[in-house]
Amino acid sequence: MTSRAKQTLLFDLDDTLVHCNKYFDVVIQQFMDTMSTWFKSWRIGSREFKSVQAQFDIACVQHNGFQSEHFPRSFIQTYHHFCHLTGRKPSTSETDLLWKLGMSVYEMEIEPYPGMVETLDCLRDEGHKLFLYTGGEPIIQQRKIDQMKLSTYFGDRIFIRQHKTSDALADIVNEHDFHPASTWMIGNSVRTDVIPALLSGLNAVYLKQPNEWSYNVVDIDTAPQGAFYTVERLIDVPHVIQQWLSEKQDNPS
Repeated sequence: MTSRAKQTLLFDLDDTLVHCNKYFDVVIQQFMDTMSTWFKSWRIGSREFKSVQAQFDIACVQHNGFQSEHFPRSFIQTYHHFCHLTGRKPSTSETDLLWKLGMSVYEMEIEPYPGMVETLDCLRDEGHKLFLYTGGEPIIQQRKIDQMKLSTYFGDRIFIRQHKTSDALADIVNEHDFHPASTWMIGNSVRTDVIPALLSGLNAVYLKQPNEWSYNVVDIDTAPQGAFYTVERLIDVPHVIQQWLSEKQDNPS
């Protein structure tokens, strides 16, 4: 591979390299079961609890960024909402239980996505420069990075941001003098991965997930200036990058 073909690859972490949403789904189901028990007399459906919780959760993320406390707080906000709606008296013991339930999601053992090691090995061995760009609190995200031994691939080339926005990505690109035409953002979120990449003129690979968090689902209204692929398996990422490079080599502009 010639040096011209080497690319700068920024990988998202959660639900791109490692599982994330499925742990939240498990805890949300436990929350809905608990609320259904507490509010059984009012015959409120589980979906209504989930819908209200999602509204509080997303509103907090939009305002404060990715903070660990916003998830358990959304449980308590939902609980108080329905206590007010029904006239059921809230209790400290119940709010404490909901807080502990919400925080438990951050204690679960992390699992890699199928093909994580093979994908990173392949791209590293092909000579590409790998970076990790994730949203969240440093202590929580670093625990995942350490568990998965991702420093093997990314070294100190890791960016953790509380607000994962278009401006945040643009700042990284400018600060490190990345060349947009040879820089890629690979992630599962249209909102925080794909659109910011396209706005910065980067190439993008959208790793489409079957059960995506509603916060991440938005319309793409920015036209790509370079490559833009949608894949459903992480192990397909090296193929689409190589495909793009081959097409560029065959049809140089």
